[in-house]
Amino acid sequence: MRSMIGSNIQSRRRAIGLTQEQLAAALAVARQTVAKWEAGDSVPDLANAGALAEALDVSLDALVGYDPQGTMLPMPPRGKHLFGTVTVGERGQIVIPKQARELFGIEAGDALLVLGDEEQGLAILKADEFMDRVSKLRSMIDR
Repeated sequence: MRSMIGSNIQSRRRAIGLTQEQLAAALAVARQTVAKWEAGDSVPDLANAGALAEALDVSLDALVGYDPQGTMLPMPPRGKHLFGTVTVGERGQIVIPKQARELFGIEAGDALLVLGDEEQGLAILKADEFMDRVSKLRSMIDR
């Protein structure tokens, strides 16, 4: 676990373009402290871990437990999620990962809206929430 936290700190710090010195300054710790965390020689205490997650714009859970094995993708920023891959069935059906269904409150029988952009890809939204937003927008326009 110690090396995973260090690896996550280092990969996220590099991904957002910070040096060890810049991160240390943002946290009011010595550069050597950041170097020790990244090397796995020590781990941040709870107060520093929270500040570290904030400075790196990731959740504390991701900072502590993100494992890129199999995905080879960097740790997502706070509020963004990587739920894994799904396989498209022969009739085009996919299974939405359980963690995603729970986080977004998707249940059996829910209507989902699939949007597509040839340059940016696909987006899946709950149809009722989308229509609620459209109604609110129309109300604002009608005023």
